[in-house]
Amino acid sequence: MNKTLLLIMCDFLLLNLLALTRWEKAEPQHTQLETAAPRSAANAPAVNADMVELMRISLEDEKTSREQLAQQLASTQGSLTEREKNLAALEQQKGRLENTLAATQTSVKELEQRYTATAQEATMSREQLAKLQRELEERRAEAERQQAELARMERQNAEARQRIENLNVAVRVAEQEKNLLNRNLVEAKQQIEVERLERAKVQEQTTQLAQGVGQLAEKSGALAQEVRDNRPVNPNLIFSEFLANRVQSRLTARRPGLFSPTVREKETQTVLVSDGDRVYALMHLSDTPFTLAESPTDYDQVNGFLARGSFNAPLAELQFLRLDPRVVVAPIDPSLAALMGAKIYNLAQEPFKFPDAVLVRADDGRYGDTPFRIDAQSQNYVKLDNRIVTRLFGEISPKRGDLVFSKTGDLIGIMVNNDYCAVLGSFAAAHTLRMGENPEPKTSTILGDAFTRWQRLPIRLQ
Repeated sequence: MNKTLLLIMCDFLLLNLLALTRWEKAEPQHTQLETAAPRSAANAPAVNADMVELMRISLEDEKTSREQLAQQLASTQGSLTEREKNLAALEQQKGRLENTLAATQTSVKELEQRYTATAQEATMSREQLAKLQRELEERRAEAERQQAELARMERQNAEARQRIENLNVAVRVAEQEKNLLNRNLVEAKQQIEVERLERAKVQEQTTQLAQGVGQLAEKSGALAQEVRDNRPVNPNLIFSEFLANRVQSRLTARRPGLFSPTVREKETQTVLVSDGDRVYALMHLSDTPFTLAESPTDYDQVNGFLARGSFNAPLAELQFLRLDPRVVVAPIDPSLAALMGAKIYNLAQEPFKFPDAVLVRADDGRYGDTPFRIDAQSQNYVKLDNRIVTRLFGEISPKRGDLVFSKTGDLIGIMVNNDYCAVLGSFAAAHTLRMGENPEPKTSTILGDAFTRWQRLPIRLQ
């Protein structure tokens, strides 16, 4: 109820009280009151009529106000309903926005992770680029060194051609001497024919002379053999013989991996050597897929073969020698070795006969004479000259895996490190690895034992 209506009602009640009050029962105190009383009573109906009219107008105004209030209420209810609908829509939109926000936050986290991974990959790429740059510089320096080495080899080839020319001259001189000897032989035959008549007289002397000549021939043969054994062979001849008889070994080993198997393959140039009983292909452990640096691993497949030209000979086993854990040989059937047509080297019977040995490096084709010394503390090893002066003057210096030949052309052994050569005398095996699927014994057992034996060696031999 508004204040205007309340005031109107209060006025209406006040006027009704005034109109309905019986003023005639009151005792007048003055004359003027008595005189005015009849006039008031007379005017009472007119006042009541005005009040009724006023009340009617007030009621109409009140009705109009109520209708307006009802309209406003209806409008307000409609607005409230619309607002509830809008609120529900806003709640749905809020839910969608919350879902979108959660998805966006997830995307932000993923983007942050991708950014971190990309940043790490970029850092690794820069490191790899720096590494490649260093390797490029090293290879460039190696190329320059090889170019200088090639120039030196060309000079040596020129000197070798000069020596060949000198040998050709010597051959021509020898042919002239041979012709002279033939003429002398003809003359001697003529003299023999003339002296045939005198043979009867000197028959007894001739018999004795024949016996002396036979004894002299035997002594001459033994002397010639001794001269050959004590005459050093030219390193050029030893290296050319190596080039003509080398064989290529290829070994492949596979081990299981987390996502896919890992396959390692190694190739090297080597020779066939015999201990008088069997034929072997000689290798250093670094020429195989196995190493002593990694943790012992079980390989589930090991295969290999030897090749010379178009002929391939499969390998059935690998033997890790007792002599040194880094020396590995692959036995091969003598019939297959004969089919390959390569020379089978013998072990040097007197490896310490000459103070120098011939060092042959298969991977880059270098060779040359190198002094060596016997190691008094390790009789199965000899130490080769590996001074820095040797490298500075361009001479060959020992390297792991090089083959060492005696001056007679027989094989002494193989370099186990950059200083020491293992002298081959026995091919007794510490372990024999059967090749193929699931090789036996386990490669981890063999490599673990090889690593233990290697650690037990003196530091200079490691």
